[in-house]
Amino acid sequence: MSKPLTLPTPALIVLSHLRWHFVYQRPQHLMTRAARDRRVYYVEEPMFGEYANQLELERTDSGVTVCTPHLQAGLTPAEAQGITARLLEGLVNDENLTEYDLWVYSPMELPVASHLSPRITVYDCMDELANFKGASSELRRREASLFQQADVVFTGGHRLYEAKCLQHSNVFPFPSSVDVGHFAQARTDLADPADQAALARPRLGFYGVIDERFDIDLIGEVARRRPEWHFVLLGPVVKIDEAELPRGENLHYLGQKKYADLPAYLAHWDVALLPFSLNASTEFISPTKTPEYLAAGVPVVSTSIRDVIRPYGDGDMVRVADGADAFEAACAAALAEAGTLAATRRQERADAYLAQLSWDLTWQGMRDELEAAAILQTAVPLPSAAGAGYFEGADD
Repeated sequence: MSKPLTLPTPALIVLSHLRWHFVYQRPQHLMTRAARDRRVYYVEEPMFGEYANQLELERTDSGVTVCTPHLQAGLTPAEAQGITARLLEGLVNDENLTEYDLWVYSPMELPVASHLSPRITVYDCMDELANFKGASSELRRREASLFQQADVVFTGGHRLYEAKCLQHSNVFPFPSSVDVGHFAQARTDLADPADQAALARPRLGFYGVIDERFDIDLIGEVARRRPEWHFVLLGPVVKIDEAELPRGENLHYLGQKKYADLPAYLAHWDVALLPFSLNASTEFISPTKTPEYLAAGVPVVSTSIRDVIRPYGDGDMVRVADGADAFEAACAAALAEAGTLAATRRQERADAYLAQLSWDLTWQGMRDELEAAAILQTAVPLPSAAGAGYFEGADD
């Protein structure tokens, strides 16, 4: 059981590469829970335009304060980060933050913390960002500096833990979790969303960011082979040209949806898909969708992502298949199994596993490690790594 916190709880300043109002995912789940007992300031990357350099604050209903730097266009990355650093220093003074922790998602943004004096620094490494399309060559060096400063490191999956535990002495795996109750609504009598209701069955669905990790060739080929199957693809298209997406009468791109609306879509799918390419950008991912799909009671077919195979099993809770032939066959098997005793038992195994998961438990575990790191830092002060490689500037 989580130990009670000593009050007053330090505030939390979060540096993220993901905008708060983009796809609802790991940072939003964790920071809304953090905001229950502390002040949370979620610092986004800057917006550039005809602005007088300022930090715009949005007090959200979740309790999180979203902080967006609005900066003058034309600044170099180093200039922008230097100005943001001063704006954050002003935030600390204006909000009277006498004690606070620093929580980092984006190593590239570490220089904006150069004027801060956090109690401890947390690195929540949710992805291997250096392997993503368009990543700056500076990112690995910034991450090395962050490892020097961080008191505790969390990883978004076990495969990522295996890599990062070699780079820091205090690393803990916290794979993506799930709000079971939210997605279990899909098992109730939810109305079919209007933009999906007219589509024929069976429906095979995916939601999430459609980017270089999404295997467009795989989906295009299976859709071509199975014109009677309808593929429902929800989410924004990022970093790839929409013209490259496969097209057909049975391929339906319905755009980004609100987190609150996802159970209604899932309720009317026959199979849920994790059609990820197997490349450098997916080697370390731990898809949040896996437990969400399972909580919704929808059979799942995935390519062989390491953090899907473990712990969901190759065929135990999730069918795993690579290549168009095997992926098509796995989808067909999932459709054929519907309503059978085998399907019931597969879902029972998934439900038993999901009963051990929740974002509340994940946050409790992180909070305990955060406080343990703070106690250790107080007992055994470590040499400061501040300034290590901070203002060399980015080349992106």
